[in-house]
Amino acid sequence: MTTVFSAAVFAQESAEGAQSSEGESAASYASLADILEDDEARERLVNELRELSGQEQERAQEQEQSDRAELEEPPLLPGAEAPEEVSFARRIAHTTQETAQNFVSQLSTGMEALSAVGSGDQQIDKSALTAAAINLALVILATVVVFFVLRRLVRPLFAAANRWSLRDARGSPLLRRSIAVLGSALLDFAVILAAFLIGYLLAIFVIGESGEIDERESLFLNAFLVVEVFKAFLRMLFADKDDGLRLLPLPAEQAAYWNAWLARLSSFIGYGILLIVPMINFNVSPAVGRLAALIIMVLAFLYALMIILQNKALVSERLHERARNSDSGVVRVLLGMLAKCWHILAIAYFAALVILTVARPDDALPFMLGASLKTLLAIGIGLFVSVVLTQLVSRGFKINDETRLRFPMLEARLNSFIPTALKVIRVAIVIVVLGFIVDAWTPFSLAAWIGSDAGGRVVGAAVSVAIIVTLAMVFWIGAASWIEQRLNPETGKGEPSAREKTLLTIFRNALAITLIVMTLMIVLAEIGINIGPLIAGAGVLGLAIGFGAQKLVQDIITGVFIQLENAINTGEVVTAGGITGTAERLTIRSLGIRDLSGTYHVIPFSSVDTVSNYMRGFGYHVGEYGVAYREDIDEVIVRLREAFAELIADPDQKAQVLEDLEVHGVTALADSSVNIRVRIKTMPGSQWSVGRAYNRLVKYHLDAAGIEIPFPHLTMYFGEDKEGNAPPAPLLVQRPKPEKKGGTAERVTDEQAATNAKPGEDYDEAD
Repeated sequence: MTTVFSAAVFAQESAEGAQSSEGESAASYASLADILEDDEARERLVNELRELSGQEQERAQEQEQSDRAELEEPPLLPGAEAPEEVSFARRIAHTTQETAQNFVSQLSTGMEALSAVGSGDQQIDKSALTAAAINLALVILATVVVFFVLRRLVRPLFAAANRWSLRDARGSPLLRRSIAVLGSALLDFAVILAAFLIGYLLAIFVIGESGEIDERESLFLNAFLVVEVFKAFLRMLFADKDDGLRLLPLPAEQAAYWNAWLARLSSFIGYGILLIVPMINFNVSPAVGRLAALIIMVLAFLYALMIILQNKALVSERLHERARNSDSGVVRVLLGMLAKCWHILAIAYFAALVILTVARPDDALPFMLGASLKTLLAIGIGLFVSVVLTQLVSRGFKINDETRLRFPMLEARLNSFIPTALKVIRVAIVIVVLGFIVDAWTPFSLAAWIGSDAGGRVVGAAVSVAIIVTLAMVFWIGAASWIEQRLNPETGKGEPSAREKTLLTIFRNALAITLIVMTLMIVLAEIGINIGPLIAGAGVLGLAIGFGAQKLVQDIITGVFIQLENAINTGEVVTAGGITGTAERLTIRSLGIRDLSGTYHVIPFSSVDTVSNYMRGFGYHVGEYGVAYREDIDEVIVRLREAFAELIADPDQKAQVLEDLEVHGVTALADSSVNIRVRIKTMPGSQWSVGRAYNRLVKYHLDAAGIEIPFPHLTMYFGEDKEGNAPPAPLLVQRPKPEKKGGTAERVTDEQAATNAKPGEDYDEAD
């Protein structure tokens, strides 16, 4: 085509040039005559001349607008803003004004060109146009028929993929659905490509002149490929006929509705802009083509606006429901925001199509199509990665039985990081997806930004922070597991001592605080924050806190020395700060004690002057037993030894007794009794339970020997009258209770009277 037009131009220039030779002029005239005699060449020449005419008109209009803008722009005054320093508001106003001017200019130019066509100023070869239209219709019909036939032939494959996706299996259902959707999409693309190639071959070798393809037919085939590929992406999302191949969680009826609506709209826009408009440009005028493109986009916008407003409430309710059912806070917030403004985004999308058609008529649709596909791909891949990671990670970590026996808390500790890790991963996915969307719709280039110094620093800092936090978590898991192994009695090293338990617990808390502080400092330094002033400020703040919180400092210092002296360990019975109980919790600042009634006391170490520990090495039960003055002391001691002999006859009690009974003898001649003291050496923490069991046996043995245990007596006085006579005492004679079978009260067995005291956990506060 360019060769034909060049020959014609050369012929015209030769005819008009006075300096040209007569031979050259004759050759040019002959070439021009040959072109005019050939119908096809003449038609191409006329079309090229029309295109050049339209381009000249566009250049003239642009030059006129530029000259008008220069005339209207006021001169730059001293101190005024340079053109490149114009404010953002003025740039928006200038862009809006330019878009409106382009709209009016295109509308007026298109109407003028359309009126020129209607008035007959432009001649159209109707016979050639009719033949081309018939060939184009044949190509369209053949391509569409081939496409639907191929779709019908491969329909059983889609049905099989759908059944395989919905089949119950032990594997991940998401993985099965992903494979089925991807395979079906590839098959769909293959059918589209096959129909495109077959249509191309028919257009070249069967329809029209053999070996050639008309430009109109090529335009249709290209539009068919682009539109059907976009509709294939829609079928991946909605898949109204196959529930197992649908990516979006929609019912079949709603999926069919949205798929049909979007398919119709995409066909209208795609074939209109990629086929109808170029044909109008080619056969009529570029100005009329731009007018047609504008009309197509306005109609598409009105149709889309109607559908969006009809489904505004329904889609919002669906999105709110999905947000309420989501287990991710980030997804819940994003879906809630989308539910409130989805219709605004959709309207803005189709309005941008119209505006870009006016502002950039040449590449408006390719830009919007590319940006839309990039957005869909970014969102789809982001959702897919998020769901896959959620399903894989949410299963939790499983460790074998041997490792679980050595580290009982390892599995729970590993799984405790899963919710936080999922939140961080989802936030990172959202940021990356938003970056790709911004890259698709704005002049911002994500790749160029990453390659720049600022982008490299941000990405490097993010990767470094992720590595630092991961290493800190791994170190904490390892250290906590090691401490847990040392505290676990089933690791082969036996039960750790109370001191080891206390020190390891305090070390674990201190390690956690140190690791958090160091990790935070390193992360702040990595993201570019100077931590020098922060450390200095922390020192000054610590000094101020030290002066203002002397009690706290005293608590810490006292607690450190108490731990160094091994005065208290968890699980021991102690008296500290006037409270007696079991030490349940030890920190660097305070002591937690639970007393005999179950009350939990938190005692700062600064309030602890003396520590009484009842659990070190051994314990003593010290008992003082009073008998009446008339009793034989030696016989009483014999009965006390008999009670001890019966005590150690019990294997459980004997295991708690370390030495023989110590009889200290008579310790006091009290007012109403003679006191005899004995002492029993026991395992630490068992002195109270052993003492109570011994007291029980002493009572039985003294009663059996008839030895009186004195108790306070009460003398009753009934009063006297003035003459000194006492009134008669009111007496009530009570019959004695009948004796049990056997004549005497039977003593219960030791098994029936056995106590359930636990050594080290049962104590007497009075002691």
